[in-house]
Formats: sequence, C-alpha cells, structure tokens
Amino acid sequence: MQNEYEIKKEICDIGKRIYNRNMVAANDGNISVKLNDNEFLCTPTGVSKGFMTPEYICKVDAQGNVIQANGNFRPSSEIKMHMRVYQERPDVRSVVHAHPVYATSFAIAGIPLTQPIMPEAVIALGCVPIAKYGRPSTMEIPDAVSEYVQYFDAVLLENHGALTYSDSLLSAYLKMESVEFYAQLLYQSRMLGGPKEFTPQQVEDLYEIRRQFGMKGRHPANLCPNVKEGKPSCHTCGGGCASKEKTPVSADMVAEITKKVLEQLGK
Repeated sequence: MQNEYEIKKEICDIGKRIYNRNMVAANDGNISVKLNDNEFLCTPTGVSKGFMTPEYICKVDAQGNVIQANGNFRPSSEIKMHMRVYQERPDVRSVVHAHPVYATSFAIAGIPLTQPIMPEAVIALGCVPIAKYGRPSTMEIPDAVSEYVQYFDAVLLENHGALTYSDSLLSAYLKMESVEFYAQLLYQSRMLGGPKEFTPQQVEDLYEIRRQFGMKGRHPANLCPNVKEGKPSCHTCGGGCASKEKTPVSADMVAEITKKVLEQLGK
C-alpha cells in the first residue's frame, strides 16, 4: 500500500504527463486523491502541473478545508468540484480535471461525445455528456457535474474542460487520455466527411464485451434506462439518460428520453 509521500510523487508524475501532453496550459487543471473519508491530497492553485514536486501537494478534509499545506501553497479553487464527486461516488478514489484541446473544443461548441465510432471508446467510456456552464470556484460547477456523476465516468464542462474520475489515480488519468483521443478522432473524421458510426447491434455487442470483462465504473451498458427496461442501449442519448432519481425507471421516462433522442437526431 502506498504511503502519502509516494502518492504525492504519483500526483506530480501525472501532473507532468498532463502538462507534457498539452492537456493544460500555464497553471490550469487540478488533481486529487482520496486517502480516507476525511483526508484528500490535491494539487495547489497557481502552480503549473508540469513543475510540481511532492512538497507542493496539499491535504484537505471532506469540506475542502486545509489540513496541511506548505508555505504559500493552497488547494485548487476547484476542490469543491472534486469533493462533490467523492460525496456522490464512494467508489471513486481520484479525480482529474484538465483542458485537453480537442475535448475542450467540443465542450466549447456544446457537442457531447456520444457518437459510437471506436470500440475502445464505446467499451471504456460510453457517452461523455456536457455539464452546463458554471462560474469557476463556485458551487455552480459541482451542481452541474452532480447531474451526471452517478451515470458516467467522464464529463465535459461547458466552455471549460473535462473531468474524469475512477478508483485509482492512474485510471482517472487514463480516462482523460481516452476522452481526448476519442474527441480528436471524432473531430478529424468529421473533417473527412463524417464518421461511420456503429449500428445499434454493434454497440450492444460492445456493451456485452464490457459486461463480460466485469469492468468497474458507471457506463450506459449497465445504467442506461433502456437497458433496465430490457430495450436496446441509448449510446447516442447525449446524456439524456442521466436522472437523479434512484427509483426504477418508468415507461413514461423512457418514452420522454426516446423523444429527446429523436429530436437531437432531427427526426
């Protein structure tokens, strides 16, 4: 089991990877790791993620209050967003926020990453919806993200960036890589005349592969309302299958979701 210093070193290593892959500029982005229910390590505000060393890393409690910070280092102003994810997803041990160029471009354009074009993206990510815009460092962003946290492991932030989270720091970071790669492929295939999407049956086949792998996390293959009703999965729902209700999904809700999907498809 890693000690705190080793985790801090890993945070710095992931910070360098994010910076070197042009997923952040200047002092952008933030990373956090859950130690226990009331202790979290996080990157400081006002510091480039490419130049951190372990002593830069701060420790906060579940409310984002400082437990330990060296010198003038203070937790990221976006720690509220991280805390909301931990509150609503007990399985999550790490959160990564960055501004990858292609994924953020889709977030700025208001286009969710929902087109099924690549086996790895369909199996590992599913849909990547867009949380509505919120002012930085306010509760608006956590509130916007909250709508999707229970249903997806990656979310675009409108006019802002991307957020990924998982049961380990490495996994959360790799999801960010996958989101950006998916966005880049989708963008470039659109420049070539438009991607050829998988058929509904091909998507369902990929979902079944995910189920057989027993992959962790939240994904339309497991949580989509249509699946719960024994119907085909709605990979291109654009995030419409997110619902804060924890009760069984009704036929009326499925009908409303179907209506919204058809509207988005222009049918």
